[in-house]
Parts: sequence; structure tokens; C-alpha cells
Amino acid sequence: MSDKIKLNDQVMVGEQPSESEIDQLGQQGFKTVINFRAEGEEGQPLSPDAEGAKVQAAGMEYLHLPVSMKSMGPELVDRFRTKYPDLPKPVFAHCKSGKRAGAMVVMQMAVEQGMTGAQTLEKAKEMGFECDQPELEQFVRQYVDSHSKAKPA
Repeated sequence: MSDKIKLNDQVMVGEQPSESEIDQLGQQGFKTVINFRAEGEEGQPLSPDAEGAKVQAAGMEYLHLPVSMKSMGPELVDRFRTKYPDLPKPVFAHCKSGKRAGAMVVMQMAVEQGMTGAQTLEKAKEMGFECDQPELEQFVRQYVDSHSKAKPA
């Protein structure tokens, strides 16, 4: 995955930003930062609480929704999907590498657009998300197929 992927005019997904990059996000016009990293993950430049304070100091809203492969389930995606529409846009969503953040945002978009799980995975690949975790790929497919109005092929 490249450093940042712009999914549309409302959302960009990427890797964990540094403190200076958080300031830059605010200067670039982002209104919200979503952090999908769990507390204590390896290689965090800031704890989620410290990141939230930094984001708010930069004039943006902050949502921390910890996601791991162990915790990722339909309820967590549903919780994100209920919060997402009310967040000020544009949004910068991140985790460590951007894969979990990308999966969460892509699932939200796919369900809203009535896509199938297979269409979702194909679209994600076109946008630059390479899913190298079979369990994540399977979860995305099953979640979208079970929540979208589209009929799985």
C-alpha cells in the first residue's frame, strides 16, 4: 500500500501519521481523523489519547475505534458505520499500515453503494489496497454480502 490512498473527496486512508503530519492534515483541510489502532500496538508514535489531544489541538475531530484481526467483527463495523455519516468531512482514517482502516472504510462505502463482497474486493484492489491476509479478505466479503442490498454472485 502506498503512503496514502484517496478513496473519494470525503475520505483518505493511510499509515499512522506523525505529530507533524497531524498538523499538516489540519492545514490540508481535513476535518476528522479516525484512528483504528489499538492501545499499545507496536510502533505507535503517540498513544490514542495523545493523538486525540493533538488532533483536537489542530482543530479537527477525533474518533478512536480500536480494531484488530481478533476484535474485528460485524458489530465493530456496524458501530463505525453508524458514526461515519455524522463525522465532519473530509476524513483521514488510519491504522499502522492503512489496511484495517481501508477495510473498514471500504466496507462502509460498499454497503452504502449496494455492492457485493466480490465487487468490493475488486474495487479495493483497483484503489491500491492489496489484501495479503486471507482472513481479512474473507471477512470483508462476508460482511458486505450480508449487509448490502446487492445479491452475492
